[in-house]
Amino acid sequence: MTPSEHIDALIAGLTDWRGKTFASVRKAILAADREILEEWKWMGSPVWSRDGMIAVANAHKGKVKVTFAHGASLPDPDKLFNAGLDGNMRRAIDYLEGDKVNERALKALVRAAIDYNRTKSKKKAPKSKKT
Repeated sequence: MTPSEHIDALIAGLTDWRGKTFASVRKAILAADREILEEWKWMGSPVWSRDGMIAVANAHKGKVKVTFAHGASLPDPDKLFNAGLDGNMRRAIDYLEGDKVNERALKALVRAAIDYNRTKSKKKAPKSKKT
């Protein structure tokens, strides 16, 4: 199975509110940039990346958690982050039953993560030497 097929199967297996929430989160993430890659890592976690990891999502018993790899470095004007706020790298969004996915704000956060990844990768690139 491809990573996208694994994610389809995961969502289909979530027959309660978490399936709909997970599908909405995935839709918003993929709509943020058409070059985002879906991956299936760590024995069953959907991961989205572009120029580096953007976010990983998991369905837990009472929530859908979306963790941004470099969330602590991202602007969050819509205050989506509500978990992992004490960490110095990651930040997460915990969606609970009844929560609506703010697709506009989530797409903006994903685009900020892509911008961060691009900036980070440029800093790591070796500088050419002048001869």
